[in-house]
Amino acid sequence: MKQRVDSEQRIHHIDRQKLAEGTAFWRRSSVYLLYYSIIIGLSGCLSSKQLRTGEYLLTAQTVRGSRTIPADELESLIPQKPNRRILGLPVTPPLWLYQLGQRRYNREAAVQAFQAKTNEFEQQSQQINSAGTESSAELRRLNRRYDRQLKRLRVRAEEGNWLMRNLGEPPSYFAEADAQTNTTKMQEYLKNKGFFNASAAYRLDTLRRRQIRVRYSVTENEPFYLRTITYEIADPRVDSLVRQSLSASPLQTGTRFDFDNLSAERVRIESQLRDQGYYAFSRQFVRATDVDTTRRFVRVPQEDSVQRAIDLYIQVLNPPGQSAHPVYRIGDVDVQISPNADSPGASTPGSVALDTVRRNGVLYLLNGRGISTRLLDSKIRMRPGALYSQTNYRETQRQLFLLNQFKFVNLNFTDTTNRRLRTLITASPLDKYEYTFEGGLFVLYQTQTTTPGPFANLTFRVRNLFGGLETFETSFRYGLEAQTGFSNAATGSTRDVYRAQELGVTTSLTFPQILFPGRVRFGFSAYNPRTQVSLGFTNTIRPDFRRSLLRATMAYNWQTTPAKQFSFLIADVNLINAGTGTEADISRQFQAQLDTNRFQGGTLYLSFRRSFASGISFAYTYNTNVVGQNRRASFLRTVVESGGTTLNLFKPEQLDRFFNRTDSTGLQYYKYLRFNVDYRYYIPLRPRTTLAFRINTGLVLGYGLGRTAPYEKLFFAGGSNSIRAWLPRRLGPGSEYPLFSAANSLNPDPSREGQFLYTFERPGDLLLEGSAELRGRLFKLLADIDGAIFIDAGNVWRLPGITSGTERGEFRFNSFIPQIAVGTGVGLRLDFSFFIIRLDGGIKLWDPARQYIDTEGRPVDDRFILPKFSLGKLSKGPNPLVINFGIGYPF
Repeated sequence: MKQRVDSEQRIHHIDRQKLAEGTAFWRRSSVYLLYYSIIIGLSGCLSSKQLRTGEYLLTAQTVRGSRTIPADELESLIPQKPNRRILGLPVTPPLWLYQLGQRRYNREAAVQAFQAKTNEFEQQSQQINSAGTESSAELRRLNRRYDRQLKRLRVRAEEGNWLMRNLGEPPSYFAEADAQTNTTKMQEYLKNKGFFNASAAYRLDTLRRRQIRVRYSVTENEPFYLRTITYEIADPRVDSLVRQSLSASPLQTGTRFDFDNLSAERVRIESQLRDQGYYAFSRQFVRATDVDTTRRFVRVPQEDSVQRAIDLYIQVLNPPGQSAHPVYRIGDVDVQISPNADSPGASTPGSVALDTVRRNGVLYLLNGRGISTRLLDSKIRMRPGALYSQTNYRETQRQLFLLNQFKFVNLNFTDTTNRRLRTLITASPLDKYEYTFEGGLFVLYQTQTTTPGPFANLTFRVRNLFGGLETFETSFRYGLEAQTGFSNAATGSTRDVYRAQELGVTTSLTFPQILFPGRVRFGFSAYNPRTQVSLGFTNTIRPDFRRSLLRATMAYNWQTTPAKQFSFLIADVNLINAGTGTEADISRQFQAQLDTNRFQGGTLYLSFRRSFASGISFAYTYNTNVVGQNRRASFLRTVVESGGTTLNLFKPEQLDRFFNRTDSTGLQYYKYLRFNVDYRYYIPLRPRTTLAFRINTGLVLGYGLGRTAPYEKLFFAGGSNSIRAWLPRRLGPGSEYPLFSAANSLNPDPSREGQFLYTFERPGDLLLEGSAELRGRLFKLLADIDGAIFIDAGNVWRLPGITSGTERGEFRFNSFIPQIAVGTGVGLRLDFSFFIIRLDGGIKLWDPARQYIDTEGRPVDDRFILPKFSLGKLSKGPNPLVINFGIGYPF
């Protein structure tokens, strides 16, 4: 009986198991069925009824077969762009949205509305004009009122309604004539690159619902190489100049023929001769535009040699009817500054200004502007009697523009007798007085629940203050934010809202030269030199502490090329003061943290007492990245800094007496060395898609009393420009763990479900971090909406034997790799052209702090924390989503 019952139970158990398996199977099948139904349904949204008769949608195109020439160069020759799809599937949401908006769009009505508004504007303009010239102010108001309306209506008439313009994408129709033209372009492009026997073809793949994919294939075959290059130059002097510089020519024997190099050689010869007085010389005199029309062109038969050769012949002709090219010199040079609106010369067109100065052969007409002609003269490269130089012409215009004193600068030449170029330089100064105001939302000090607050920045600027083209600037800044996440011992709550404030004022005076005794300063005149002297005060008021900073600096800046900049900070003097915060309980907890750090041998407490810090630094920046251009670029910034250098001239006993260190009111002083290297590299993948990399490392060595550096000179990890899966400045050092709860222990906090409590900042002496980010455009909605996928890795450490603390936070070669934190996430950017608002959401992949012994003595190793992330608990789980707010790109 018992056996039968057991048998029946087993049968029921098997039946239940089969039923569960069957249910799971149907659930999986239902999911797959739903998935494919969605795909088919979305693809069906491309209503074929809205397509033109006999036309196909271009949804994909590829280029294959090129070995030497990058495929993206060939793809750039194709003007047609396919409709965007999702993950290669026949689903094109932008096109569907365009068609959806098209159903409610009446183009004829939009054109009529635009025309009606235009007629209304013209009628009112005529009425105002008939009233006389005194109505000019009213006409300007009318223009401002109608300009925005007409622009909106014109865009609607030309590009469609809001849905079509911002979220939609018009259909990209395929035409076989376009594919044939594209193959011809590719074949000609390969020929211009030296592949004269290249071929190109295309193949069409028809997809469902009248979609088509074009596959382009190219065959380069063997290229042709330059065997000999022969120059024939009619003008003997030009012949001598060109042959002296042939080593710099992009055309060299033994290299593959490239028509772009041939064009570059024509430009090089033109630039070289124009720098030698040949003002009228043009690249049109260099006859080598088409290799097929050059003389002595020999192709080695394919069966004779693997390397096919070209004998290139280049001619430099003389002007028609002349035996040589004319050489020009600079004649009279006049520099005219536009007069003030209220100056006597401004109201009398024929009047002659009295402030006319001649310096080094250049005549300066200042017209009431008190500008130093000595400084202007250092920027003028055009001198009477000198050979005309195109480089000097461009450099003069560039140097005057970089003074940031003029609205525009124009250089005009008049060809007078005996080939003398009369030079007139006109410049219109910017307004002497100017102010700017900006405001918005920002985050002063992010914690786990920081709320962005308002900020305001008012800047007042005075140009040419003392007549030496100086710029005086005063800036006032105030910021306020709501801050939570602190525990209050009195209330036992962590949800109270507190305020954090920052008030700052900075005054600076910038001189357009290097202020240094002797003639050394004149050696920088060609490098856009700057000397900036500044004095600033910043007061930070937080719940946990107050901190004020009085800073005075003097710096030299110069730029040798558009990509290379140098900065020499010869004086950086800081007076730091700190005190208790606005909330007594929270301030006492923060002081307890500092005391604990001090008890462990740390030096963090020194940064929150009255201090004096001075230093010098030198920075070099190399940047080939141009805003608005998506191309390969590099950025490198290196900084070397020495703090307290001059204090080494005194004995420690003298410094203790001077800074009154025997008294509790005395000043803490610092001696340190600091190094920082930041490198970035940008790779364009598509016209609006970029892959960006960054490596940032730094080291600070404190060798003075306390063996530390000021708080501002230490390194931090985490935040919107660092490891974005951690809160700003809350990562590290090393594998040190923050607290689970506000009780200053590793006891879990039920309200946080296993989260660490990142309350205080975590400085370090050594920084090592790297990032990779894929950026691309998503759609347009008032502004360009861009997306990003990123991964960050790094940490900060303390140096063993330099700053004391637990071993978990010290850098050691045999243990630092597992202590590198890793995070990943996605980002959203609103690109308004003039600035970018950025939101990045990061989650932790590897948290080195999550290996420890809990309060019950059990080992815990949750360093690989990615599985603990849950979409259902974005802010509550052990691995919450960290949102970082920023302005501009992170790197």
